[in-house]
Amino acid sequence: MYKRSIILMIAAFATVFFSCNSGNDTKPTDGNLTNIHKVVIKDVLQTSSYTYLQVTENNKEQWLAVPSMQAKTGDTYYYQGGLVMNKFQSKELNRTFESVLFLEGVSTDPNTVKASKTAADAPAMPKATDTSTGTANGPTAQYTRTVTPVEKKEIKIDAAKGGITIGELFAKKENYSGKTVKIKGEVTKFTPAVMNKNWVHIQDGTEHAGKFDMVITTDKEVNVGDKVTFEGKISLNKDLGYGYFFEVIMEDALIK
Repeated sequence: MYKRSIILMIAAFATVFFSCNSGNDTKPTDGNLTNIHKVVIKDVLQTSSYTYLQVTENNKEQWLAVPSMQAKTGDTYYYQGGLVMNKFQSKELNRTFESVLFLEGVSTDPNTVKASKTAADAPAMPKATDTSTGTANGPTAQYTRTVTPVEKKEIKIDAAKGGITIGELFAKKENYSGKTVKIKGEVTKFTPAVMNKNWVHIQDGTEHAGKFDMVITTDKEVNVGDKVTFEGKISLNKDLGYGYFFEVIMEDALIK
C-alpha cells in the first residue's frame, strides 16, 4: 500500500476520504452508547503511517487500522463506525488480512469517540498510487476498490525555469515540505470536481526510488496529454482517509 497509503479505506476514496462530517467529536448519549465499541488490544503491528491493532470484543477478534499511534497489548479503546476491507493486502507487512476495519482513530474515553466514516459516506475519488486491493463493506453500502500500479510513460520533459523535476521532489521531499514550487509535466490523468477540486496526475520522465507520478489538486482544467507547468504548495503524508494517502502532493496549484 502506499504508506498510510494504506492505502487506507481503503481505508481508504475508492475510490476514497475520512474527512467532511467525521471531524467533529461525538459525545454519546444513552441513545447512542450502543454504537460505541469497547475493545482490548491483543497485538500491535506498526507500519510507516498506520498502526494495525488486533483486538477482542466480547470474545470476538478482529483487526483495526488507524493512523500511527502508540499502543500496547492490554490497552482498552473505544471506537465508532469505520470501513471494513476484506482480503486487504498490506505491502509493508507483506501479508493479506482476512478483514480489517479502518478507522480515523480510537479513544480511551467513550465520551470523546469520533464517528469514523462508513462505506455509505465514501465519495468517488481519484486512485492513489498504491498497489493494494480490498472490498469495502458498510451498513448501508458496498463497493470494491482496486488500485493498480501507475504506468510510467515514455516522457522526457525538462524542468521549468526556476522549477524542479518530479524525481528531485521525491528525492528531497523534506526540503520542499510546505514550500511553493514549480513542476512541468505531461498530464496522464485528469479527474474533475471531486471534493471541490480537480485532480491531475503528471509525469516528466524523472523518478526517484520508483516514484515518478505527481498528484496535483487545482481549480484549473486540463486534458490528458497537455504539457503544463504547475505551481503550488507541497504537502507530505497527506491522508484523506478511506485509504487515500499521498506521500507527496501539490495542492491548490496554478498553471504558469
